[in-house]
Amino acid sequence: METDPALGTTGATAATGAAGGGDAVLAVTTLGAGVVKRTTLLADGRDLVYYDDPGTTLGPERSVDARTLDPRPDTATMRQDVLTGDWITFATKRQTRVMMPGADADPLAPQTPTNPSEVPSRYDVAVFENRSPSFGPALADAVGTAPAAVDPPQGLADLEEIGLGRTRTSVGRCEVVCFSPEHAGSFGTQSVTRARTVIEAWADRTAALSALPGIEQVFPFENRGEAIGVTLPHPHGQIYAYPYVTPRTQRLRESIARTGDDLFARILDAEQGSDRVVLQGEHWTAFVPFAARWPLEVQLLPHRHVPDFTALDDAERDELAPLYLRLLRGVDALYASPTPYIAAWHQAPVHVGRETIRMRLELTSPRRAADKLKFLAGSESAMSAWTAEILPEDAAARLREAIASVPLPAEETR
Repeated sequence: METDPALGTTGATAATGAAGGGDAVLAVTTLGAGVVKRTTLLADGRDLVYYDDPGTTLGPERSVDARTLDPRPDTATMRQDVLTGDWITFATKRQTRVMMPGADADPLAPQTPTNPSEVPSRYDVAVFENRSPSFGPALADAVGTAPAAVDPPQGLADLEEIGLGRTRTSVGRCEVVCFSPEHAGSFGTQSVTRARTVIEAWADRTAALSALPGIEQVFPFENRGEAIGVTLPHPHGQIYAYPYVTPRTQRLRESIARTGDDLFARILDAEQGSDRVVLQGEHWTAFVPFAARWPLEVQLLPHRHVPDFTALDDAERDELAPLYLRLLRGVDALYASPTPYIAAWHQAPVHVGRETIRMRLELTSPRRAADKLKFLAGSESAMSAWTAEILPEDAAARLREAIASVPLPAEETR
């Protein structure tokens, strides 16, 4: 057994293809559910990982990325807000990102002679380092092609100090997760088999990123819809590996310290006994939370304590794939059109709170009617003082009805 934190490769490996013959040299690993992982590098040294569906029609070969690319941008810098202690990253190179390209210029589609995209070969699921990241490529220590940062954070104690003019290098990693080679869609448009492959990829990347030096929290998420600010219509999500524990998670740790280590168990018991549950399985329950802020807000919680995707067993991963698809398709059925949302997979930090913070999905949408959005104006934006227009119980009833109206997800591989 081998572990390479730079590539995120764990397990027996074998090389396929030949670098000089048009095919990339790949490290190959078999994961759960029959998913096969193939790891290589892009032309500028960024990691690229293919995750093949079980029973895939793809062969083992993958093309070399033969593009000539500019050097990667310098790692961004963080500045501390002395009023809150929060760290703000200034990633100025992100201003040049592509905005809503057509299918012939989709940077997440497989490369063609006329589209020099980010992924050299046809794929089922592909994960690669973002070319314009908010965090990285530098890490606290050099690993693989990632350089060592000049001024990295010196642990959580260093980050928790507050003072004027404090800066640190924005070490970390930002990755793009392509759910499909198709130009349009979302996680909810995938098959059960493909959803299961993505779940395996989330778990594998969480393990790999958590092992990198200086990483304190790993966050998989999907932004869906132009109303959310999506710049690419391609079905994809992202994973951020932060050099700090995020402000939301810091507040959660404070709540747990004040209310007890079993907070999530008590939340689950209370919600399962309410009329806010919208979907339930043997291992997962989805509910509209008691104090939901957004017009559409759902949490999906595992029934046992699990800190992150890496700790889910096969049964929990297997159930999650169709159950999550049902939830997302029900969300779309609410208004008979694609619903903008942020699907945020909250995971416990890498080094603290793992015994008390349970992983969960928080899915939120600003849509409050078929033709209306909720905007965060003065009170919400300036003071974080929320006013909600829809009772959680009413929202749950509408979502249960919408979920019941959609067919069960098909089992075929997309």
